[in-house]
Amino acid sequence: MCGLAGVFASGRWSTEELQRVALRMSGAFAHRGPDDDGVWVDATVAIALGFRRLAIVDLSAQGHQPMRSSSGRYIIIFNGEVYNHRSLRRELQSSGCRFRGHSDTEVILAAFEQWGIERAVRRFIGMFGIAVWDATRRELSLIRDRLGIKPLFVYHHDGLVSFGSELKALLAGPEFDRTLDTPALTSYLRYLYVPAPQSIFRHVVKLSPGHILTIADPSGPLPPSVPFWSAETAAREGQAAQFSGGDEEAVAELETLLTDAVRLRMQADVPLGALLSGGIDSSTVVALMQASAERPVKTFTIGFDQQDFDEAAHARAVAKHLGTDHTELHLTGADALAVIPRLAEMFDEPLADPSQIPTFLVCELARREVTVALTGDGGDELFGGYNRYIQGEQMISGFERWPSLLRRLSASGLTSLSPRTWNRMRDTLRPAFPAAGRTRHLGEKMHKLGDLLRAESRPGMYRSLLSAWQDPERLVVGGVAAGNPDGALDGDTQLALMERMMLADQTSYLPDDLLAKVDRASMAVSLEARVPILDHRVVELSWRLPRKYKVRDGRGKWILREILYKHVPRTLVDREKMGFSVPLAQWLAGPLRNWAGDLLLSGETEGLLRSTAVRREWDRFLAGDSTNSAGIWAVVMFRAWQDRWLTSAPDRAVDRAPLHEKTGRLNV
Repeated sequence: MCGLAGVFASGRWSTEELQRVALRMSGAFAHRGPDDDGVWVDATVAIALGFRRLAIVDLSAQGHQPMRSSSGRYIIIFNGEVYNHRSLRRELQSSGCRFRGHSDTEVILAAFEQWGIERAVRRFIGMFGIAVWDATRRELSLIRDRLGIKPLFVYHHDGLVSFGSELKALLAGPEFDRTLDTPALTSYLRYLYVPAPQSIFRHVVKLSPGHILTIADPSGPLPPSVPFWSAETAAREGQAAQFSGGDEEAVAELETLLTDAVRLRMQADVPLGALLSGGIDSSTVVALMQASAERPVKTFTIGFDQQDFDEAAHARAVAKHLGTDHTELHLTGADALAVIPRLAEMFDEPLADPSQIPTFLVCELARREVTVALTGDGGDELFGGYNRYIQGEQMISGFERWPSLLRRLSASGLTSLSPRTWNRMRDTLRPAFPAAGRTRHLGEKMHKLGDLLRAESRPGMYRSLLSAWQDPERLVVGGVAAGNPDGALDGDTQLALMERMMLADQTSYLPDDLLAKVDRASMAVSLEARVPILDHRVVELSWRLPRKYKVRDGRGKWILREILYKHVPRTLVDREKMGFSVPLAQWLAGPLRNWAGDLLLSGETEGLLRSTAVRREWDRFLAGDSTNSAGIWAVVMFRAWQDRWLTSAPDRAVDRAPLHEKTGRLNV
């Protein structure tokens, strides 16, 4: 895991200018690569590549980047891992290729020379953001892995293309227009993240997962990127060739493939472990790791002093049964709160998923002992793990048959009571109705149901379940309809509603929220996070499996559970899904109240957000209505981000400053 950055420009640039730019851009994310750095430039075509390395495979100087191919045609900077590099190396060697070292970077370059860029990338199993210069064709190719595990941002304005693993590298570039993208801001307030290909800045795009962007002329329009893989195609082809075996065969096929995915991700020349929550996904990954390991796997979890948010006991029980070398750290609310001032620096594009806080803390814990950690991300999106898939499909299918007037009246009735009142009613009725009394966050769920009933269409109903602000267009000055990352709901009618929900999440929520969160949180402490469940071969198999292997008896992830039960007793892992989050509403009403209020009510929102709408929602919250605590958190995080990234611009005068004729020093 590393960080890459660079520029491809029109006009005349000196070698020294390009070197300075590349060094400063890559220096902006030194945390991504504390072990080594490098720069390559060619002033004749005004291109510069900068790199920061976190050494994982081949720790020697042979893994240094930027790296040139054996013929000299390709120069590459590469963030991520190609896990099948050993088998590709053997195949390339049989064709006459020779290698100097043992890094996967060298294999990538040889594959490009042997098969061409697109054919080679189709053969990679891994996570990657790649920038490669073709000196023969004088073209820059930017490549992002199939699921969007690794990020890649691209800026294009006034004859300059700059790119990097994080936005902060582009902000440190030779020129950057900080004009915000209003539709992107509107989308962020709805979904708590900015959906690709948009970014928060008007002149920046995120390269879409599974795409290659090839640029020959930086002065012209940015050409469209070309897909080499897509979740939509995997879904369509999987549905057309459904698995026809029985239960045992399905479980065996997935277990074999998932075991291979885990083993490939256990390759490293540095200490390796896993993040363990005790849930189905992370427990399955750790169980398969331990079954393949010669010694106890290092596992890590954090616990909180609030019981509703503490999974440490569950993780401890799973670790004990599997025999891992387990590390557990209990944190107080104060420990978690101390992270919040660092979030705007860490997430240089606004992200308001509150699980970013515990994610950072468990990564920080793991980094004390390991450099690589496997995680369980992706299980919910691939195998139907979210309640909103199962319950959402049932509700939407039922409610869309109701007359619209009945839906609106029902919505008004549900939302006429505050969440606090709903929760008090639940507590009062708990002795008589124990099952109903166990429902967590009942009040918030009732208001969410009210929002769903107000929607006029099937896609709108599901969108309401995903939305923090139901009408963000009214909050943003000049707001326009938010982007539609859940467009899969409007698309292929061959997919049933639940499958379309899963596809929508795989193409937007997964890469733009969950994987972005894990990348920034882990890289902030120089930890490489690997996600075996998101091996593209597992994704493709998941689409071939009929629904009965995902959802059975009203519960999701049936097939993952069956694999896990071979390693861990059901009693240790069968429980209500908790999630990985924090008591956000309690914090906003308590220790964060003054800080959040200052941000929300300051004049800095003028011109971007409607201050009267923000104040009205904050007053409602302080009066006890916590329904929109996620939406309030989104505004707070945007304001903190705004203070960090819009109010101060780095000095770029050094970029094009001339050198003194005799001393060679900068004239600044």
